[in-house]
Amino acid sequence: MSSIALFQFLFTNEEEIRDTLAAVSGYNIIRDGELVDMVAQQHGISKEKIERALHGPTSVFNKFTLERNRITLQLQQLIAEKLNESGWIFTGFTAHLIPAKVTHVLRVGISDEKINRIRRAIAEGLTEKRALKLIRKNDRDATDWTNFLYAKSAGDPTLYDIFQPLSDLSTKAVVQLIMENYHKPAVLESEASRQAVKDFSTEVCVGSALVDKGYTPDIQCTNGKVTLLINKSVMNFSKLSDTLTSITKTVPGVKEVEVTTGKDYTISVYRDQDFVLPPKVLLVDDEQEFVQTLSDRLNTRNYGSYPVFDGEQALDFLGSETPDVMVLDLKMPGMDGIEVLRRTKKANPGIEIIVLTGHGSEEDREACMKLGAYAYLHKPVDITQLTSLIDEAHKKVAAKRLAATRV
Repeated sequence: MSSIALFQFLFTNEEEIRDTLAAVSGYNIIRDGELVDMVAQQHGISKEKIERALHGPTSVFNKFTLERNRITLQLQQLIAEKLNESGWIFTGFTAHLIPAKVTHVLRVGISDEKINRIRRAIAEGLTEKRALKLIRKNDRDATDWTNFLYAKSAGDPTLYDIFQPLSDLSTKAVVQLIMENYHKPAVLESEASRQAVKDFSTEVCVGSALVDKGYTPDIQCTNGKVTLLINKSVMNFSKLSDTLTSITKTVPGVKEVEVTTGKDYTISVYRDQDFVLPPKVLLVDDEQEFVQTLSDRLNTRNYGSYPVFDGEQALDFLGSETPDVMVLDLKMPGMDGIEVLRRTKKANPGIEIIVLTGHGSEEDREACMKLGAYAYLHKPVDITQLTSLIDEAHKKVAAKRLAATRV
């Protein structure tokens, strides 16, 4: 018995096709939300954070935190466990997490012309403007997700065994097409496809072990032999190879390890010491050369920093990202630092803010502290003093989040 991975773009009769397919096949449906709930429960992560990793753009801090990589692996681990059974319909964005080598899972993609999707949305009671906004967001999120996983658009037919434009096809016709392909010999469960599930599970376990140490090579496993693919330009290849091999060999099911390079392989994150999630630091200052230099200095010290150059950019940034700490200039053109501090603390009270200014007065300091600033510093600042304050602020943020998860 096999399974089905079903991905549908928004307004392609999603529920009707999914539910009819389940009724005809007798299979159980696994939705994104169910897997999100399980990961949240097993790993103590908020559902919002998992949803953001699944349906939102990759965070600018991800290259430092590897948070999206880690959550993706946690979702894949659950799917690998489910693949030890059969008779599932995986639906939604998580359907893309099943690799093509697991051939007894039929991968189905359903799309349609935008005009047809808008027509269905209007029939459901939405305005054309609202429908278009939702469709654009769905398409953007879907492609961001598949690009993160495979460097391909969500509409790339090579991601699927069947990629079907819905057009005027009825639900019955679509389900019939899926079931006809589903019963073909190539989709039947075999010894090779069962081994592919084992290899997929091993890849996920190896990925989890490596990402916990700060490494993200591409991973391939065939019959227990693991190949790690890193960028050929990496420095000190021999040392990195030994480190990756040592970590990988600790994973059950790994029989052999090879580390190889190539220009098109994903660049690994190379750490000289145990990987610890760094503070996510937003730098806000209109002196672009200064703030970029500060960002570079923090990054070399394993802080995840990102610079913006005025108050409006900072607030726009906070609409989609949640840094742990903000280092904020006080005197900026347009919206000044005090207003940014006030608005940030109102909307995101959990963010700790360090004010860093070259022109502030005692009255400014008092105003900032009353508004909830963590600290108030004058330029030029010693980098050791600043990183020490960032560490202290980050510990405060982490403690609050830990306390919240225990409630």
